[in-house]
Amino acid sequence: MQASEVSRAVDAAKSLASALGLRVDDAMVLHNSNKLAVRLAPCEVFARVAPLAHQDLRFEVELAQGLAETESPVAALEPRVEPRVYECGGFAVTLWTYYEPVTPPDVSPAAYAGALERLHAGMRTLKVASPHFTDRVAEAQKLVASRDLTPALNDADRELLISALRERRRAISDRAAPEQLVHGEPHPGNVLATHNGPLFIDFETCCRGPVEFDLAHVPEAVSECYPDVDQELLCDCRGLVLAMVAAWRWDPGDQFPDGQREGRGLVRALRRGRPWPTLDALLRTLRGSQ
Repeated sequence: MQASEVSRAVDAAKSLASALGLRVDDAMVLHNSNKLAVRLAPCEVFARVAPLAHQDLRFEVELAQGLAETESPVAALEPRVEPRVYECGGFAVTLWTYYEPVTPPDVSPAAYAGALERLHAGMRTLKVASPHFTDRVAEAQKLVASRDLTPALNDADRELLISALRERRRAISDRAAPEQLVHGEPHPGNVLATHNGPLFIDFETCCRGPVEFDLAHVPEAVSECYPDVDQELLCDCRGLVLAMVAAWRWDPGDQFPDGQREGRGLVRALRRGRPWPTLDALLRTLRGSQ
């Protein structure tokens, strides 16, 4: 979210929570990307705020409600208010339970993998309309195919991304692996370390696909603890995820800081070829070298 919008978004979250009868004396921004994550105190509510024109959080709320009924390891919506998407001050706002982080905040690979396995089990029981993972790939392909949409992307990198997205998508589809509803981006940034164990957040990216598509977003030690993984499929999914994230970093509307620098690093990793690194390991390296 642009810096000019942050204070307005925080005010919207505070105003909404107060209007719903929750006491708000302070607000702390916990994370800022395409959405703003805000801790409201002393009511201890976690607010997610997004511009109305760019976000639709209803799908996320619907999934969170369904997954809670399956006792899946997911963050809970705030129980003191109606579970829905609110509109306030030109923003869409959802209210969630705030979980006090544990110390140390690290989640062991075995616990992370076990929680993801339970999440996948819960997702298999849900009957919801959802996009396919190839729909998300198509969005990335549209970006890199157009110089108007990604004007700063040079020709050589554009051709590499077009090829990588096409070939990895085809390789994954040709394997005809079992598919189900998956999280879409269960990377460490979307896992909370809590006293109740690891809990997943951010379900806007949920889609149908092989579980290896989810595993391509997690650390290697986590995927090693997950049972019955198709390693060749996982490798193709890792390459696809790197290409997708690289495409998004070249979107002029991308909200991530220094995104084009990360985009160049992702392209370099793709150019080096198989076996591709995990997304989290590569991003840690790129961000650590700043």
